[in-house]
Amino acid sequence: MLAWTVDDGSDSEVVRRYIEFARTSGTRLTFFLNGSYPAWSEHAALLQPLVTSGQIQLGNHTWSHASLTSLSDAGIASELQRNHDFIVDTFGVDPRPYYRPPFGYRDGRTDAAAASLGYTSPVMWYGSLADSGPRTEQQIIDLATEWFLPAHIVIGHLNFPAVTRVFPRLRQLIEDRGLITVTLDDIFAR
Repeated sequence: MLAWTVDDGSDSEVVRRYIEFARTSGTRLTFFLNGSYPAWSEHAALLQPLVTSGQIQLGNHTWSHASLTSLSDAGIASELQRNHDFIVDTFGVDPRPYYRPPFGYRDGRTDAAAASLGYTSPVMWYGSLADSGPRTEQQIIDLATEWFLPAHIVIGHLNFPAVTRVFPRLRQLIEDRGLITVTLDDIFAR
């Protein structure tokens, strides 16, 4: 099993292409979204059937991608609650207990503030496509080759288009390795 998780959503076209990729390939994904990005409202109707079916799971990545360790407890709660409300109102699902702290910045205080809202499972990663910034297609393929392995949670991002141009190669890598893509609930809730 491979948990391919994807964060942010600053590029609306990348979000759309990820949704289309999941729909046509059957790939199961977990999106850790920031509701402040317009892409999530723009593509809500396209994403909704995949969320409803459980093929794409939604997790909380804060409203505005704020560094939680730099915020007060009230600020942490506000970022998570605002994004929580957006996800529930837009997609009709409760993303708890999973949240991903932006930049991976977390500590006991941030975890306690998140847990007070029911976000008891901070989700980190064991492998990255390193595409939170611009990367070449080959760099993404090389990182997927390194990290798309059994029992890995791999992080990608919905921010730059290079990854969307290598979806067929990523899907082939998954198939060649006999991997099954899963959401977090597939692993932890069943």
